[in-house]
Amino acid sequence: MSDSEKKQCSRALLLFIKNPVKGRVKTRLAASVGDDKALEIYKELLAHTQEVSIGLKDTHRILFYDKAIEPNDDWSEDLFNKQIQSEGDLGSKMEHAFNYAFDQSFEKVVIIGSDCAQISVSDIEHAYEALDHVDVVYGPAMDGGYYLCGLRLMNNVVFQLKAWSTNTVLEESIALCSAAGLSVSLLRTLSDIDNIEDWQTYGFSS
Repeated sequence: MSDSEKKQCSRALLLFIKNPVKGRVKTRLAASVGDDKALEIYKELLAHTQEVSIGLKDTHRILFYDKAIEPNDDWSEDLFNKQIQSEGDLGSKMEHAFNYAFDQSFEKVVIIGSDCAQISVSDIEHAYEALDHVDVVYGPAMDGGYYLCGLRLMNNVVFQLKAWSTNTVLEESIALCSAAGLSVSLLRTLSDIDNIEDWQTYGFSS
């Protein structure tokens, strides 16, 4: 997206991904299928995430790698503003990413990861639509977390959970929003791909 197109765009999509390195991705899945297959599956999830994000119109896409920017990978620099995730826990990383987007005057900011094989363009569009009416939108995940979070104004309280790898992440996040007087909307519930059962049930046919 050119600078002129970016200036006309009020929506930002943040994408958190891991650099696809054997032995570093989908480790719980790898315990069942091995590192090679886990990497193959993760690359399929990346390709799906990329396809969905490119399907969004009038949206500035910011791609956050976990370790290093890959200048010559499948993520075109014409379509994605490439950055690196900050240090700290997941909340700190997301807080930094949202601040980065809001500092550039985007009015609606949504973040997704790369672990959901079910997510679609319409899910993300519904998130932006919800932000016309509420402060925060979440896409609930079946494991108790969320696959999407969206804000229309920056509010650090959203990212201040004490623990992020639990089955109460969404519940606690909503409680934080409620305590801060923030209105919340929920999208449909989807499954992240964390283990072999998830992949067999909610993954792709291959």
